[in-house]
Amino acid sequence: MAHTPGPDETMVDLPAGRLRGAVEDGLTVFRAVPYAASPVGELRWRPARPHPGWSGTRDATADGPSAPQMYREGGDPVLGGHGEPPFDEDCLTLNVWTPAVDDARRPVLVWIHGGGFVSGSGSLPAYSGATFARDGDLVVVGINYRIGPLGYLHPTPEDGYGEADGDGAARPAGGNHWLGDQLAALRWVHENIASFGGDPDSITVAGQSGGAVSTAALAGAPGATGLIRRVILMSPPFGLDFPSPEGSLERTAAYLELAGAESLAELRAQDWPALIAAAGGLFARTSHWGYWPTPFLPVIDGVTLHRHPAEALLHGAAAGIEVLIGWTREEANFGFALDPGHADADRERVTARIAETFGAGAAPDVYAAYERTRPGARPVDVLMDLITDELFRMPAVRLAEARAAAQRPVWAYQFNLPSVAYEGRLGAAHCLELPFAFDNFEQWAGAPFVAGLAPAVRDGLAHTMHRAWIAFVRTGDPNHPDMPHWSPYGSDTRTTMRFDSVVTALDDLAGDSRRLHEGALRRLTS
Repeated sequence: MAHTPGPDETMVDLPAGRLRGAVEDGLTVFRAVPYAASPVGELRWRPARPHPGWSGTRDATADGPSAPQMYREGGDPVLGGHGEPPFDEDCLTLNVWTPAVDDARRPVLVWIHGGGFVSGSGSLPAYSGATFARDGDLVVVGINYRIGPLGYLHPTPEDGYGEADGDGAARPAGGNHWLGDQLAALRWVHENIASFGGDPDSITVAGQSGGAVSTAALAGAPGATGLIRRVILMSPPFGLDFPSPEGSLERTAAYLELAGAESLAELRAQDWPALIAAAGGLFARTSHWGYWPTPFLPVIDGVTLHRHPAEALLHGAAAGIEVLIGWTREEANFGFALDPGHADADRERVTARIAETFGAGAAPDVYAAYERTRPGARPVDVLMDLITDELFRMPAVRLAEARAAAQRPVWAYQFNLPSVAYEGRLGAAHCLELPFAFDNFEQWAGAPFVAGLAPAVRDGLAHTMHRAWIAFVRTGDPNHPDMPHWSPYGSDTRTTMRFDSVVTALDDLAGDSRRLHEGALRRLTS
């Protein structure tokens, strides 16, 4: 039920209590608004619980702490920082940007940050909702949720636990507390956003990388039925193999060993910095050459997550959700192109990596096919294209193909504009489309991969992408007057928008990769 805004445009009265926000550059902003109880003590590794509320007026003018995560001063050489102190377990909060606290019922955009399931924050300046709120007359929400071991560690059978229902009987609670947090945030938005000038019946959820996986999983969650109208999936790594509870046991056991504990009960006795420190060791335990490192993964537990998130938008009520999905041309360069251990790989080693997917007999031909699509390709270029296809491009294309075949709305894009940093070795790397979609380059000044971009090209492409995202949130159609016509992805045309210095709609843009992988799959299954 919507609650009447207070007489002061920075005041909002909610069932949980009164909030005081602040006016920032013409927008009203509410920060660190709790959407669930603090998951500390016995609530660590428990499903999100309702927040008990507060008395008096709660100050909502400053960001709260981000979810606990590993932190390196100065960040990484590609993206820079992706999470800044302070960190704290009491992190289940969200930020709201609105043009006005009124009853205008504006479309709502909920942003779920990515970060390999181990980093990020909904309150990062780079993810500020200000540009979307101001340029699109939208209400924007950015959420924090549990990540790393606190959000993704799956219990062993000995640690299996349930939540007592009203009849006192224990029900399996599963894991995936990251997803439970996000569902709690989505419900909060649906129940409260009208008080901030938003329309609870017009919610778009968007995310990038791990946040795009989250977005798809959330769309398919039974508890989210009817709450989401549209989704934007930016570079979802749908090629990841998400384990079953049984398949997750090895990682959980390794983490417990690294943390010096034998059970979740013992882990609850440790402070969160110790838990995050132990997570660092899991990178080494789970890393394999030629594969994206993922120490923590969603688990298809049959309780909180019933199927791979890539399949969620093909079934039930979620099949009717409007989808915009895309990838960057050189996703994998983000993680590997600057690493000497991968950049210096020879043909033999890359062919052996190809054989792990396509089989030893087909590997030389697959290598040659990748060479043909990128004239002058070095072994590292073939490897980058292979990883990009396996992890990002081909799973996204398969989802678009399946939705098109079912005549479900889907729009596809590929981001092609290359970074000029590091002599161009990054190409159009993973994450590079983010500042263009948000159109807020001043907030990305510390990110090395945007340095040196020609302002005219950069700003023109950002305007085009940003307005397309706004149009999609508002209408379900990304077209606007300042871009070429963008048709939905269809089984006959496979129209894909190429975002580059010149924006162009092309048919079957990923055709070379699609035919290569489809042919290899037929050979492997015949």
